[in-house]
Amino acid sequence: MSSQGRGSAAVAAAVAVVCLLLVLNFEVAQAATYKVGGANGWTFNVVSWPKGKRFRAGDTLLFSYNPQAHNLVVVNKDGYDKCKAPARAKTYSSGSDQIKLAKGQNYFICTFTGHCESGMKIAVNAA
Repeated sequence: MSSQGRGSAAVAAAVAVVCLLLVLNFEVAQAATYKVGGANGWTFNVVSWPKGKRFRAGDTLLFSYNPQAHNLVVVNKDGYDKCKAPARAKTYSSGSDQIKLAKGQNYFICTFTGHCESGMKIAVNAA
C-alpha cells in the first residue's frame, strides 16, 4: 500500500510539472510582434502609430527601414521629448531591428538630423 502512495505522489508531481509548463508556454505564446509603421515601416510621421494598440511586456517591435537613411535609438522620456539621444543610448542600424518591450514606457527615435522632429519617434506603453 505504501508503494501506491509514492506512485500517486509521483503522478501528482508530474501533472503539476506539465501544468506549469503549459502555463509558461501560454504566457510565451501570448507575446505578439508588431511591425512599426505598418507597411511603410519605420519612417516619417509614425509618432501616432502606437495609438489604439495594446502592447504587453515581452511583445516585440520590428523596425524595418533603410539603414543608410535612418537609425533607431532607444531613449528615455527626456530624449524622446527633446529628440536627442542621451550619452550611451543604444543605437541600432541594421535596417531590421527587433526590440522586446519592457513593462512601462518605451521610447524610440531616429537621430538623423530632423527625422525625430518630423515624427520619426514613438512612445509605447507596455502593460
